[in-house]
Amino acid sequence: MRIQANLAGGMLALMFLAATSAPAVDWGRDTFVLTSTNDPSGNQVVVFRLTTTGTPALSLVTMLPTGGTGGAGGNAGIVQFDDEMGAVANYGSNTVTELVRYNDSINTAKTINLAAGCTGPVSVALKDWHLYVAGANCAESHAWPSGTLDGTKVALSDSSAGQIVVGKTWAGVTMKSGTVQQLALTSWGALAGTSSSVTLPSDANNTPLGAAFWGDIMGFNPAHSADSFALVDKTGDVYPVLGPQPAYPSNAPCWLAKGAGNVWYAGNSPGKAVSIFFSDDQGGVFYKSVPVAGVPTDLSVSPDGKWLAVIYAASDGSGGHVAVFSIDAYGGLTLAATSAPLGIASFNGVAISQ
Repeated sequence: MRIQANLAGGMLALMFLAATSAPAVDWGRDTFVLTSTNDPSGNQVVVFRLTTTGTPALSLVTMLPTGGTGGAGGNAGIVQFDDEMGAVANYGSNTVTELVRYNDSINTAKTINLAAGCTGPVSVALKDWHLYVAGANCAESHAWPSGTLDGTKVALSDSSAGQIVVGKTWAGVTMKSGTVQQLALTSWGALAGTSSSVTLPSDANNTPLGAAFWGDIMGFNPAHSADSFALVDKTGDVYPVLGPQPAYPSNAPCWLAKGAGNVWYAGNSPGKAVSIFFSDDQGGVFYKSVPVAGVPTDLSVSPDGKWLAVIYAASDGSGGHVAVFSIDAYGGLTLAATSAPLGIASFNGVAISQ
């Protein structure tokens, strides 16, 4: 079912909601930004320290071999971090590497194998006591942090999975072939083994890529559509939102992160920008785009809601970079720090640990 909300004249109310919903958290320890080299000959997790006092800066801390190989493409969420634990998928090895934070250091820990018959992990999600993985042919859940299989794996309709995300009562997988798969959860949060395909409207079904949850509402980017942002609720109702114009191929919000309140940030790859949207539970509005010095892919908001990290391939040919933007009380972005080139062509996945 397609429903388009009329939000004309609602911008000030939407911005007010964003401003009044920002978290006030003082984590009191180092802020780290993590990404992966995605190297098919040997994957590594790259750890940067974000200095937030004085002039913000990003400095390389370490590069951690995962023990697996990369090679994923057209995906997001391959690196995640939650509290003291994180995960990175190794596409070429059919494994996930556990990451552990102890005080102000991050290290790799155990290797988690995929379920039998499941291959090519492209995206992971962490929620409560579960790790969720989507790959070339399956979605699966593991008890966390033990890594043991939990629940029932779900066969995906094809090999085009872009990202897996998890809400309160259901999980979703974006399929670049043109669908969103809704995955049922058990009462304890594992995958229940069943799925259904959301019917998307023709103006919001071209190449679903990034996704994120706000409670039990999933936002996603049908990147090559005119309505390049959309919401899906647990009953499968879809609420498309017109994106920046002109649409694809000039603009294509591709990868998504949830900010405070009703703010969403999308990596607009061809537009070389972060595109900002506001929403309620039945629609939304495109606000503006903030330029990035290259082609952005994955992005992540810090747990305290103050920072947005974006990975991008620099326009000057210097390879993969991380840019960090500060987030103001209204959801606006200001470039704060950029990583130095490391001689890596591109990064895959980004997460923030505080």
